[in-house]
Amino acid sequence: MHDLETDGHRARKRFGQNFLSDPNIIRKIIDGIRPQPGELMVEIGPGLGAMTEPLIERLGHLHVVEIDRDLIARLHERFTPAQITVHEGDALKFDFGSLCNDEGAQDRQRLRIVGNLPYNISTPILFHLAGFADSVKDMTFMLQKEVVMRMVAEPGTEEYGRLSVMLQYRFRMGRLFDVPPGAFRPAPKVMSSIVRMAPLPADQLGAKDEELLGRIVTAAFGQRRKTLRNTLRAFLDEADFDALHIDPGLRGEKLSVAQYVAIANHCAALR
Repeated sequence: MHDLETDGHRARKRFGQNFLSDPNIIRKIIDGIRPQPGELMVEIGPGLGAMTEPLIERLGHLHVVEIDRDLIARLHERFTPAQITVHEGDALKFDFGSLCNDEGAQDRQRLRIVGNLPYNISTPILFHLAGFADSVKDMTFMLQKEVVMRMVAEPGTEEYGRLSVMLQYRFRMGRLFDVPPGAFRPAPKVMSSIVRMAPLPADQLGAKDEELLGRIVTAAFGQRRKTLRNTLRAFLDEADFDALHIDPGLRGEKLSVAQYVAIANHCAALR
């Protein structure tokens, strides 16, 4: 059976639905987020409203993005328009920056984003959200622990990769705590973790061409077993490696975020 009945709602595998149900964990997450009255906040995938209700209690009003029409109907039954604005659709396609231009947002208030992200779309949604960093104050998510460990990984570790570099370039990252499978219905087969992401100031970013940085990082980790001499052949020759003081015999996971930025800026200057 693909779906599991949860509080009268069938958890849908295609939407990656696992609903948080442990009140102690919910309280711990809300305390970690620290919502303040009047803040502009959006919850991705509110599900059965386990976090939605306590968020609304503290904020007064909450935006949510939900794709499941059955759950949307439940949200409209449970909360008033003064408490909740429901944006129906796919979070991967949603323009989060548009919320900062709402009439209710004073002086372009920066957005706080929270959610229990579906494991099946976690990486693409993180890259999508990174595009709105200029509009965001912070983001707090529950994700598969394995993904969070990749997000916060340090150079030289097995978990360090494209996701680590591209997110750490844009955000200050912090893993808060783990959430066991038993906190959900249905229980997933994996451990989850809570991660907080706060955008770094624009003057700390440093890459002259962020699209180029992304292509270089993607190439460096495209074939993890190969050295930079091979993976970055399209970008750097031996003289470039010498100028950058980078050993071409290293693999991609050995370089820091700052070194990737230096490579991208070196390549941008050669154009």
